[in-house]
Amino acid sequence: MDFFSIIAEDKIRKAIEDGEFDNLPGQGKPLQLEDLSHIPEDLRVAYKVLKNSNMLNDVDRLKEELMTIDDLLNTCKNSDESQRLKKKKHEKQVRLDALLNKRKVLDSPASAFYKDKLYNRFKK
Repeated sequence: MDFFSIIAEDKIRKAIEDGEFDNLPGQGKPLQLEDLSHIPEDLRVAYKVLKNSNMLNDVDRLKEELMTIDDLLNTCKNSDESQRLKKKKHEKQVRLDALLNKRKVLDSPASAFYKDKLYNRFKK
């Protein structure tokens, strides 16, 4: 064991003795672990960042809403309602495009350049 592990273990042991871990929320209940086995290991951190920032949820939700609006447009007989749905579809499509463009910016060569610079900086 290294020095920091020994210090950490001592602090944890003291906290247990002092009762600092008693009556914590969720105590005695099983942990709810998220299954990320379907995501490659090297992409899991990025996936979690996107998921925690609700970007994945927003994209999926917008795609579902666009499909629903398309279905409504296909069955709509009223021209006023059809115009309203088309406007709503356009707004949702613009929002979806903006979210997807945000992702493209993160995958751009410039971001790869800075990622490499950061990696090299912290590697030292």
